Amino acid sequence: MNRLILATAALAFVVIVVGAFTRLTDAGLGCPDWPGCYGFLTPVEAKANEALALSRFPDRPLEMAKAWAEMGHRYIASLLGLMIVAIALLSWRTPQRGHGVMLLALVLFQGALGMWTVTLNLMPVVVMGHLLGGLTLLSLLGLLWMRRQPGEPDSQATGLAPLAAVALLALVLQVALGGWTSANYAAVVCTTLPVCEGNWWQQWDPVNAFRLIQPAASSYEFGTLDYGARMTIHVSHRLWALVTAALLLWLALRLVRRPELSRWGTAIAVLTLIQVGLGLANVVWQLPLAVAVAHNGGAALLVMTLVCTNYRVRSRLSATQRERVPC
Repeated sequence: MNRLILATAALAFVVIVVGAFTRLTDAGLGCPDWPGCYGFLTPVEAKANEALALSRFPDRPLEMAKAWAEMGHRYIASLLGLMIVAIALLSWRTPQRGHGVMLLALVLFQGALGMWTVTLNLMPVVVMGHLLGGLTLLSLLGLLWMRRQPGEPDSQATGLAPLAAVALLALVLQVALGGWTSANYAAVVCTTLPVCEGNWWQQWDPVNAFRLIQPAASSYEFGTLDYGARMTIHVSHRLWALVTAALLLWLALRLVRRPELSRWGTAIAVLTLIQVGLGLANVVWQLPLAVAVAHNGGAALLVMTLVCTNYRVRSRLSATQRERVPC
């Protein structure tokens, strides 16, 4: 069971990274229907019947690279769903039954979000929700694995619990801002450091920038917001990154000072500095694909590390048990 949970968590991470690749290569509508591809099961069948496929979706030319990126993401996500069904069934007669049910409900909702991402033509709130759902799924898998390890809950927190919780909340908000930036195609709106070019503050438009339900459009691909709204989203992501990085590094410093938690502090510090570096590289080099995908993957790893840290500062394990629980 533990190996199945770890394998499922690893696959969930892969799904997040492949989803980022799909989004960043503008392949979210590589197959404009759901669950098939131009009415067929695979892109190969769609290509073999290209005339029929294009008659069904005359406004969406068949691009095989994008079609495979989209369908590949769906295939891997489907496998993830099957593995989570297995976990839910195996955990039914264990104390973690509720956790398994929660995982199953979330993966079903993720499937619905994946469908709506296509049928609602990349509506930003759905795209961002799909990303956050994937991170939540990864976090729940990690928590399930940790709950199955030996150790008794401690009613006395280490004193770091409040700071760890605040740091996690700040990180979740930062990831949401990053997802909103990507979903609204605002990643390359500002091309200079440290904030944005020109008199950016004079075009500050938070009302339109953070309106979750945007005006109806035939498609949200490539974004529908004007420059001011996109710039506001981008700058907000940059500014909150400073707050988040400061909180994470402060938490890391506090953790490093405690021998039993030092490795978590080191991991948080290293991942935070890498994320900051990747964010700067995205600006300087204008969102290269490899760097942008790595930035998404790094965010997932950082969230997972913070979730594990929050669990650890609320639990008491013997020294021997700590060595056996790497998360």
